[in-house]
Amino acid sequence: MLEQLKQEVYEANMQLPKLDLVTFTWGNVSGIDRKQGLFVIKPSGVPYEELTPEDLVVVNLKGEVVEGSRNPSSDTPTHTYLYNHFPKIGGIVHTHSPWAVAFAAAQLDIPALNTTHADTFYTDVPAADALTKAEIEEDYEGNTGKTIVRTFKERHLDYEATPGCLVSQHGPFTWGETAAKAVYNAKVLEVVAEEDYHTLQLTRANSRLPQYLLDKHYYRKHGQNAYYGQDNAQSKTHAKRK
Repeated sequence: MLEQLKQEVYEANMQLPKLDLVTFTWGNVSGIDRKQGLFVIKPSGVPYEELTPEDLVVVNLKGEVVEGSRNPSSDTPTHTYLYNHFPKIGGIVHTHSPWAVAFAAAQLDIPALNTTHADTFYTDVPAADALTKAEIEEDYEGNTGKTIVRTFKERHLDYEATPGCLVSQHGPFTWGETAAKAVYNAKVLEVVAEEDYHTLQLTRANSRLPQYLLDKHYYRKHGQNAYYGQDNAQSKTHAKRK
């Protein structure tokens, strides 16, 4: 079942240590087959150097294991909630990458200060509310998903335009059209968090990216008039004009 998806999710998981996004086993990637209503996720606590595609676990959208001999990631309820409430995402990543965790620990949004940010995230990356004692005791991982979704709803944010969130006092979650794209977004988030940290150390002046520059960088890669890269038809037209 889902052998191709397992391979894709396996390869995406293996990118986490290569990109310095995880230490030990502190992270996971999942990917979903929307037609079947099933997603594939890393098993809990398995070292990356020992991981194989066969180790991955298949879970339905009720959070129930339907295939696999190992326990799924402890973050499976969070992934389940996000897949159910963000219907256009195809992959999810959770890490404890240090620069993003620093902002999460400080309960601060990662602000849009430069074009590196704007290429991927259309707004500040929000820091969702820290979970209460009651929420942790009731359903820690499930309520982690709920605080992310609630934050996007309350702030009127588009989860496709800003494909990531910090859970305060915890760490980052990112998502994308595929598991591989979710990993890409996780790395961008970590790079931007580090850049923002240094920017905020260097100056107390307002360094926020002007809206017109944010719009330019975001929309040249996303949307109907995108022209960046080789996959956009507009990019070929743009190249001919040059």
